[in-house]
Order: sequence, then structure tokens, then C-alpha cells
Amino acid sequence: MNIAGALEIELAGERVLLLPQKALYWPRLELLAIADIHFGKAAAFRSFGIPVPRGTTTENLDALDALIDATGATHVLFLGDFLHARAAHAAGTQAAMLAWRVRRKDLVLTLVRGNHDQHAGDPAAVLGIDLVDEPYTVGPFSFCHHPELEDSAPGYVLAGHVHPAYVLATRFDALRLPCFLAGPKRMILPSFGAFTGGHSVRPDIDERVWVTSGDAVHEVRPGSVR
Repeated sequence: MNIAGALEIELAGERVLLLPQKALYWPRLELLAIADIHFGKAAAFRSFGIPVPRGTTTENLDALDALIDATGATHVLFLGDFLHARAAHAAGTQAAMLAWRVRRKDLVLTLVRGNHDQHAGDPAAVLGIDLVDEPYTVGPFSFCHHPELEDSAPGYVLAGHVHPAYVLATRFDALRLPCFLAGPKRMILPSFGAFTGGHSVRPDIDERVWVTSGDAVHEVRPGSVR
């Protein structure tokens, strides 16, 4: 499979693709893993009177469509924080999501509940999403929201929650990019959502980092760019 900018690696004995659009694809099961999409986050801010851009739900759905078409995924698995808050149940947000689901009616959708999902409530049943709790184990992988479950999950953990980003710095400039952060027992995916931000991470000595520019994924060696 040739997806522009993607990087193929081996993880837990499986071939996976790290995608520049901040997602992971498992070709053997045609499974696309998405972390922290946070539908309705902008609506939640607006409900408190904070002026933020509209259209993030459509932007997220368009990004999902592009990845599904590029990979041929038949299963999308969300690693928690599908909904940001109860404001995500607003009529406009729900209508956009339902219209998307009607177009993608044959797609299998699974949500591993995250901390925001506990507060926001489950997605509407009409969206046809299978709801599971972490860890949700398939083959060698345990799909989670919280990466700290690496010590108790039965498989190699794929998680979100952190929204990891890595700072590439020289003597004269710095650039912070979303990243995949992998240790011996877990990988943390970057946040997929269009309005989610990022948290700068400092990798441990046994961790690997892959950054995405949006066009391509590259591995970086911590401390090599200064």
C-alpha cells in the first residue's frame, strides 16, 4: 500500500502505517485508529461565550473521509474522547455526524471510551458505534485511551489522551509538531481533532519519536536537532 507521506513500521510483530494525517493504519485488519477527535469541542467553547471558529466538525469528518478513501479502511477505531462535552450533542453537530454516517453506513465504528466520553455521554445510538471500555484487545494490540494502562493491559497498548507533540529546535528556531511516541509496551498517537492542540513531550531513553508535518512522517532522534 502506497499512501503519500506514510511511514511503515513493525509494531508488536504487525506491519502498521503511521499516517501524516495523525492516525495509524493496520492493513491486515483494514483498521484505522484515531485518537482524540473531540467532536463538539468548538461548540463547547461557544456555549461558554468564547468566540472560536465554526466548522470543525465538518473539517474532522472531511479528514476522516480522506483517510478512509486513501487506506480502504473498513473499520475505524476511536481511542477515546470522541465527544468533547455535552455540548457536542447540539443539533447541528449531531446532524452533520448523522449525515456522514449515512454515507458511510457499511463502515464498522468502535469507540474505546475516554475521560471526555464519560462526561459527554455516549454518542447517539443512531450513529451505530460499538462502545467498549479500555483495554480493548484485538490480536497483539490493546486499544486504550489512557497510556498508563501499559502495565496492566494484555497486549501492546495503542492509546491517546496526551496529544503528544515534539519540539524540533536549532540554535536559531524551534518548531513543535504532532508526534507518535512509542515505548517498549505502548504507543501514544497524536490527537486527530482539528481543534485539540498538543502537549510537548520529552521522550525517555527507550522511547522512539515520529513527527508529522501533515505531509510526511519522519523519525527523529531526541537531542539530534539542536
